[in-house]
Amino acid sequence: MRTHRSARRSRTARVGASLLLCAGLLAVAGCGTNSAAAPSRSGETPDREPFPAVAAFDYQLGGAYDPAPGVQLVVRDREAPPAAGLYNVCYINAFQSQPGEQHEWAEDLLLSVGEEPAVDPDWPDEILLDTSTSGKRDAILDIVGPWIEACARDGFDAVEFDNLDSFTRSRDVLTLDDNIALARALADVAHQAGLAAGQKNAAEYARRLADETGFDFAISEGCAAFDECAAYTEAYGAAVIDIEYTDDEPRDFAEMCADPDSPASMILRDRDLVTPDDGSYVFRTCAD
Repeated sequence: MRTHRSARRSRTARVGASLLLCAGLLAVAGCGTNSAAAPSRSGETPDREPFPAVAAFDYQLGGAYDPAPGVQLVVRDREAPPAAGLYNVCYINAFQSQPGEQHEWAEDLLLSVGEEPAVDPDWPDEILLDTSTSGKRDAILDIVGPWIEACARDGFDAVEFDNLDSFTRSRDVLTLDDNIALARALADVAHQAGLAAGQKNAAEYARRLADETGFDFAISEGCAAFDECAAYTEAYGAAVIDIEYTDDEPRDFAEMCADPDSPASMILRDRDLVTPDDGSYVFRTCAD
């Protein structure tokens, strides 16, 4: 099992549509098909499940485990299996290398600034991918596209693309336009594979990303903590889920749940997203 990156903090406070509903709340848990789609980057597009309205979800990037009772949607790494009977979102780090996987990328696809690799200052074991030209974006898509299609074959219903805001860490080598161009191509592959496609973080760009990429939903980390939630809901309506973290809690979680600007689907998790057998595990929903 590869080492997984821990969750990313929302960045807006430090750097600068509508939901398609499943028929009835009781049907939500059955919204995920968990059946292999017939992904194809050309030809007929498979039907995809709409992103559901959920009362509770879980964010399991630190390891897969049986979801708590009442959980209707689960986000897991692309190398983990989907949760049976639930709506499943597949996590892909699409704009930076995963920790320990730099060797899997061609050298010219890893961004350099001067003679140094462009590392994420918060995650120095990740190098930014070079999205600066159409040729490089196509080469990245040739690698990430099959990951997306594998998510569909494995039974996921949707995919989220992390590090959309990598250009903000590139010292002006990359641009928002560069990353939007890649994001649009990634969303196209997801849709062709029968998956919904989601924005991850980057609240300040939510409106443009929703308009220009074809994203269907958004996943936020810490939008209540950093007063960003309205940016997502204005762009995606109810199709927003939010993870708050115990080390980012500027106010009581119950207070954040009661905030009218908070998404209806919000949970509190430990920063490292550990499994329940770890003493630092935290999982709370707004109903708790």
